[in-house]
Amino acid sequence: MIQRVNSVPAFDIKQQYATIEAEVRAAVLEVLSSGRYIGGPIVEDFEQQFAAYHGVTECVACNSGTDALYLALRALDIGAGDEVITTPFTFIATAEVISTTGAKPVFVDIDQTTYNLDVLQIPAAITSRTKAIIPVHLFGQPVDMTGLMAIARLHNLGVIEDCAQSTGAMWDGKKVGSIGQIGCFSFYPTKNLGACGDGGAMTTNDPAIAARLRLLREHGSQTRYIHEEVGVNSRLDSIQAAILQIKLRYLDIWNHQRQQLANNYYQLLNQILGVILPQELPGGIGVWNQYTIRISGNGRNGASAKYRDSVRVRMQEQGANSMVYYPRPLHLQPVYQNLGYEIGQLPQAEQVSHEVISLPMFPELTPQQQQQVVFALKNSLV
Repeated sequence: MIQRVNSVPAFDIKQQYATIEAEVRAAVLEVLSSGRYIGGPIVEDFEQQFAAYHGVTECVACNSGTDALYLALRALDIGAGDEVITTPFTFIATAEVISTTGAKPVFVDIDQTTYNLDVLQIPAAITSRTKAIIPVHLFGQPVDMTGLMAIARLHNLGVIEDCAQSTGAMWDGKKVGSIGQIGCFSFYPTKNLGACGDGGAMTTNDPAIAARLRLLREHGSQTRYIHEEVGVNSRLDSIQAAILQIKLRYLDIWNHQRQQLANNYYQLLNQILGVILPQELPGGIGVWNQYTIRISGNGRNGASAKYRDSVRVRMQEQGANSMVYYPRPLHLQPVYQNLGYEIGQLPQAEQVSHEVISLPMFPELTPQQQQQVVFALKNSLV
């Protein structure tokens, strides 16, 4: 029997900070004493290191993953009257930025085994107005980029990879973010590569796109007070860049620890009736920002959100916390009622949204804590 001592958090970023505290403190104090808080060599150094890590020629840092997606769309000249295909099972930012440009998000259903965009359903969603596809490498698992890029090339569509949860993941030997025209990253603190605040970046192999991204993030300006187009203010702070340089050196180690934890979860959970485990596609290497299972109703045909939530409550009572990403797919959100989607139109995303539970996942999670989580889960299924 598992002896519960302390509650297991869904994530814990304090432990990671404790392991690099001395390095971070020194780097932050150096920035503070420099008086150079916006831009400058520290940000440029991080951009070069992040580009090299991904095997691309260009990286443009910005102040959030959301801005990275928005700027990427702007750089591809996507706007009013255009359509962009994406997944309904992701954070609102992915679709929100499409709407912000004046374009229309078009949602394609997901594959239940990976939670990612079902590439086979993309062609049916393409119209004369389609300009781009935004695949989301959800929970750290790469989309089938081979199939997706073949479709994009056939129809002359731009591809913007949403890598917010997948820094370091790979598809067919390439880092995600290096396969499409632009890769977009978030450095929100709970991400695999997280800052101590907001931050983001865009990667590309196209110098013209990189130049446009730099222009747009600086109020549409290359020369001070000379503005070539309407842009935004989206810069990465030097303090965050200094912290991210340190963390980038540890990223592969931390991702490997996540992969080991995911393997351990699989071994502990694969025989439990009523639990459906996430799967990786052949050719993909995930980095497990989340370990997200589905509660199938203990063998019944699907589970309700009410049942899933009751399982979570019982787990929490036993000291095992969890999260739900995402309880309502985007096509059924109030903000997108005007798009005309109806319940049942994207059935896989709708079913998954009722069943998912993200178990605790962070590099410092111990085997004992995993056992506690699994014990609580088993004890909570009825």
